[in-house]
Amino acid sequence: MTVQEIMEELKAKGSEQIKNILLKHGVREPFFGVRVGDMKPIQKKIKMDYQLAKDLYATGNADAMYLAGLIADDKKMTKEELQLWVTQAISSNIGEYTVPWVTAGSRFGWELALEWIDDKEEHIVAAGWATLSNLVALKPDDELDIPKLKALLERVVREIPLATNRVRYQMNGFIISVGAYVAALTAAAIEAAKEIGIITVDMNGTSCKVPNATDYILKIKDKGAIGKKKKTVKC
Repeated sequence: MTVQEIMEELKAKGSEQIKNILLKHGVREPFFGVRVGDMKPIQKKIKMDYQLAKDLYATGNADAMYLAGLIADDKKMTKEELQLWVTQAISSNIGEYTVPWVTAGSRFGWELALEWIDDKEEHIVAAGWATLSNLVALKPDDELDIPKLKALLERVVREIPLATNRVRYQMNGFIISVGAYVAALTAAAIEAAKEIGIITVDMNGTSCKVPNATDYILKIKDKGAIGKKKKTVKC
């Protein structure tokens, strides 16, 4: 499929109702308002295409950018390409899902995540924490820097009270991910979650809730699923 063909198909699948919902969730124009489920048939046709993913992302259309992440060949992405993607990821679904998915699957996930959490732009910092969350969900523990992850948990405890809205949300998600996927740090993550307590995030009037990190990790522990890694974070 060509970019033009895909854009025409996305436009046909767009919905004003979905668009209005996504606008409240931080998705920014331009986009058509396509359900993720309606993108899946296109994804199945393409499967994986490095160049097509880059071309779709370059359209600046949030629907096309999201689809780009689903079909991207993460291993082929360069550091410069990923940096460009995160800079352009001003929609929350792109900056906190698409870019972190692809970055975590790339050769530069850890390196870029640590750079991004020190950035000055809120959407880049949020993308950095989301990338870290995805990395711990994917990577075997012996490929992770456990001492550094523990230090990052401590950093979240220190910084989350003054963090900006979306960064606060992703920091909370990082604690949950570390507690759920890194068995050696589950106790430390629970302790960090208890220290920060219940956090508040402005969800722009939507029904979305901020997960209670302590409860979330304990539920996973009760299910005996601590340390069970994901095959993919893309959805």
